[in-house]
Amino acid sequence: MIETLLIIEDEKLLGSELSRHYRQSGWEVVLATNLAEAKELLLNKKLEPLLILSDMNLPDGNALDFMEKIKKNSNSANDSEVEQRMEQLPGAFAEWLFLTGYGSVPDSVRALRLGAYDFLEKPCDLDRLDLVVASAARSASIQRRVVDQTKHRHRRYSPEAYVGHSRQAQSIRQLLARLTQVPFSALIIGGESGTGKGLAARILHYGGSRAQQPMIEVNCAALPRELLESELFGHEPGAFTGAAGRHRGLLEQADGGTLFMDEIGEMPLDLQAKLLKVIEDHKVRRLGGEKEIQVDVQIVAASNRNLEKMAQDGSFRADLYHRLSVFKLILPPLREAVEDLDELVPLFVAEYNAKAGRHVKDIPDAVWDKLKAHYWPGNVRELRNVIERCVLFSDGPTFPGQWLQLPGQPSVEALQTDLGIWLPLDGSMALDDMDCFIIKTALERANNNLTAAAKALGATRETLRYRVRKYNLKIAE
Repeated sequence: MIETLLIIEDEKLLGSELSRHYRQSGWEVVLATNLAEAKELLLNKKLEPLLILSDMNLPDGNALDFMEKIKKNSNSANDSEVEQRMEQLPGAFAEWLFLTGYGSVPDSVRALRLGAYDFLEKPCDLDRLDLVVASAARSASIQRRVVDQTKHRHRRYSPEAYVGHSRQAQSIRQLLARLTQVPFSALIIGGESGTGKGLAARILHYGGSRAQQPMIEVNCAALPRELLESELFGHEPGAFTGAAGRHRGLLEQADGGTLFMDEIGEMPLDLQAKLLKVIEDHKVRRLGGEKEIQVDVQIVAASNRNLEKMAQDGSFRADLYHRLSVFKLILPPLREAVEDLDELVPLFVAEYNAKAGRHVKDIPDAVWDKLKAHYWPGNVRELRNVIERCVLFSDGPTFPGQWLQLPGQPSVEALQTDLGIWLPLDGSMALDDMDCFIIKTALERANNNLTAAAKALGATRETLRYRVRKYNLKIAE
């Protein structure tokens, strides 16, 4: 891929020489002779250079002032316009290299403070400049990938990603949209397992002001106590047996961004105390370390347990609970918002159609009835798994209801063999009707032979004969 290099240089001879040299090196070079031309290229023509190589002092101003203005506008834009900001100010995400014939220590310090990659004095050896340009290009490429990923995730994890038209879903979307606009320090997400707590956490991160910073996730129930402590706080060499090297903990790794702590209710009480200290002091001390490290982390905690009740009975620290519950977001179970199936089911069908190359589009009414009658103890996670199974086993455009395999419905094996009988347990069939159905089915499978049917049911001929007369069934003597 050919990348763009913007050169801002008022000396025509030097500008022409640099342009020729870097075109030969495979760059697409654009030359501007003053800041007005550069501003036109960057802000109006939407030029997206990977690198900007600029003279410091130009006829119409100082290039440092120009860079500072672009970066300041980028950083001060409204957080709800993250993606638009990235599109409008491409120069803010390029690496800047400065050349000057009148270098000074204050200028070089200011350039690096503003985020310039390097500050070089004229005349600069071309070989040295090539090395700096190559290094800056690698750095800019990494930054561009980060920006592209952030833009993609910002689109993917907008509040609209929480799908549903129920009153509960609309309320959650509105709250998520408001939370992405405020710089909260901590938040608790509650709800049953499978309701989408991880999705809500990603919406809060990628839709907020920390979107370009890391989001680190940890499941507190998946790690033993000793490993969880080391993963969260980090450790120094020799802190414990097996600690051969230094390890930056997740709190350090999430500096400037978000730490999503799933199942925080499973965290041991002594670690809860250490976590509270980090949140209060904004400092973390590695295991075996002597100094505290400054961190700026937004904590999003999630649990399928009632943390407030746990705090009251002492199984969760009350002080940590009150510190985390700056905001609380409780996600509803799917059974309380069954109407959301109208949007969720087609969404998951389309997702697995794309992944598996299937073409399911017709969902029979009988399938909808079964989906809406189910209790959904696993919530949206269970629904996703059910839809995945059905789409993967589909043979055409019609949704295969036989693969739903929901509790209270016959399994595929029961439908395909004569070894079992399926009975609904949803109250739609009376006990006598079940008894009649069992005996009738056993007789049909035994070709109405009373002796064979009695043997299959583990009953005597006399008992079965009485039931046959009771339900007015036919037998072969």
